[in-house]
Amino acid sequence: MNTAFLTEIINQYGYLGIALLLAVENIFPPIPSEIVLAFTGFATLNTSLQVVPSIIFATLGALIGALVLYFLGKIISAERLEKILAGKAGKFLHLKPEAIEKSANFFYRHGGPAVFFGRCVPVIRSLISIPAGMTNYPLGKFLALTTLGTLIWNTALIWLGRLAGHAWPHFVSIFETYGRLILSLMIVVMLIYFWLRKKRQPKIK
Repeated sequence: MNTAFLTEIINQYGYLGIALLLAVENIFPPIPSEIVLAFTGFATLNTSLQVVPSIIFATLGALIGALVLYFLGKIISAERLEKILAGKAGKFLHLKPEAIEKSANFFYRHGGPAVFFGRCVPVIRSLISIPAGMTNYPLGKFLALTTLGTLIWNTALIWLGRLAGHAWPHFVSIFETYGRLILSLMIVVMLIYFWLRKKRQPKIK
């Protein structure tokens, strides 16, 4: 993403610009949130933007985008969505039917916690909302898990962007380079979580 575009949006619209960028990022996954958030963190050093409001508006924007996809999942079938993405719409959005299937399988295997942990997994972070809507996952739980997971993700990246300062593009480059390692660590954390939850469940005699 062109940093001049980010600068223009954030300079012109401030916190609302941050919310807009994160809402669009959730609906159009190819727009990388790590770049938007890291740049936002850097912007808090040389603009009137402050860290806490930036985190709040970034989270609100991401939540709006997640809700759009959640309700899209409620009104459209998986088969219809895959057909749409297989056509021109999929090319325009840079999305493939396989991405939806991958997110759906992730959700069906792990249920509610997938909404929380999925917020830190590229592509799945956005698309996990669709199967949640398709399965009529309770809206209250969806909002709570999405908000918490998004808040953690946004806080970490905005603070890292601020700490990196002018080196924030280098930080993003490192983040992308070691993205697979980060994803692997997240999977390990998830497996430990599910193992502990299963272990705590009372055994049926």
